[in-house]
Amino acid sequence: MPGSVPLALCLDTAGVQVPWYFRCPISLELMRDPVTVSTGQTYDRASIESWVATGNTTCPVTRAPLADFTFIPNHTLRRLIQDWCVAHRSMGVERIPTPKQPADPDLVRSLVAQGHTLPALRRLRALARESDKNRLVMATRETRAALVDIAFSSGSTEELEAEAMAVLALVGLGEAEAAEVVGREERVARLGKVLAAGGPLEARVNAGAVVEAAASASGAEARAALGAAEGVMEGLVALCLCEEKSHGAARAVRVGIRGLFALCLAKENRARAVSAGAAAALARRVAEGGAGEPERALAAVERLCRVEGGRDAVVAGAGGGAAAVSALVRAMSGRAAEHAAGALVAVVGGSEALQVEAVRAGAMSQLLLMVQGGCSERAKRKAQHLLKLLRNAWPTNGCIANSDDFLQAY
Repeated sequence: MPGSVPLALCLDTAGVQVPWYFRCPISLELMRDPVTVSTGQTYDRASIESWVATGNTTCPVTRAPLADFTFIPNHTLRRLIQDWCVAHRSMGVERIPTPKQPADPDLVRSLVAQGHTLPALRRLRALARESDKNRLVMATRETRAALVDIAFSSGSTEELEAEAMAVLALVGLGEAEAAEVVGREERVARLGKVLAAGGPLEARVNAGAVVEAAASASGAEARAALGAAEGVMEGLVALCLCEEKSHGAARAVRVGIRGLFALCLAKENRARAVSAGAAAALARRVAEGGAGEPERALAAVERLCRVEGGRDAVVAGAGGGAAAVSALVRAMSGRAAEHAAGALVAVVGGSEALQVEAVRAGAMSQLLLMVQGGCSERAKRKAQHLLKLLRNAWPTNGCIANSDDFLQAY
């Protein structure tokens, strides 16, 4: 509503004093979803979940150990807060919405027990799509193990397998479930078959998400086994290049990028990835802005540039040398800056013309910001190395060209 006060801000500044007992003891903001912990203290759900997620095991107020991490909704307090918001509506305070509670664990267990039926799997899928809270409730060893068995069971119908795979794609895999998938050759082959087939996009995306989850939860040997499976690398490249005008196309591209990144963490997969067209596909997405996964796309591009043929494939995929340089310079900011700088070293390393192009594209200012800013030491070393590489391309009348103050031993 016009003139309303965002609840994320301190309402006292707008002339509305929030009662202290409506404030979360952690954030000191008005509670939207008050929950009570085992010590009897009440907090906003988002704040206490963040507190516990960072490794804390005590009550923030009493410092007493939390007997368990069950958060019980405080409905009475929430209704009082909502009544208070309504009473102060004339002062611009909006009523907090009634939060949707996470899925009941008993319901999830009941549905898993009925897992070999389509209605149960579809209900699980709907719950997983609904919220992060539901996915957290569902991400148990028992649930994921049951879904893996259904998704890769020889006795399941294709429709059952597809539904189970879709739920797995949303819930993810732990180390144990990843080992159950990667450790059995027929299951890896099944993923490759689904990815490589010209079937429905959604089925291929779900298989790609399971590959990414399995690779992320596994070691280098398991990643190498996944990358070597027929159809897996090619299928992920196809997802990365997806151009379908459909609702799921954006997700397909993100899954393709994430899957290729996870597989390229294993050195054994990088030559395979280049041969499958991954370097060119990822470079194309980087040139287009990263498709929602710029850091992973650039990290994979940097690694693939070090493989024989990788650098040339990246240049071709980005649309030529000048286009590749321009795209990498544009990407040289934020968390992706380190990987963009590393890839740029490979792209311009053997070409004086492209070094000049990098300077023209504004690489100097970006690199100096990296050296002088709050980047990691590794990122700073890459920036310093690139500055030295570009030195001959600097304008001779520039003050920077005549100074070594910012350059250190690489």
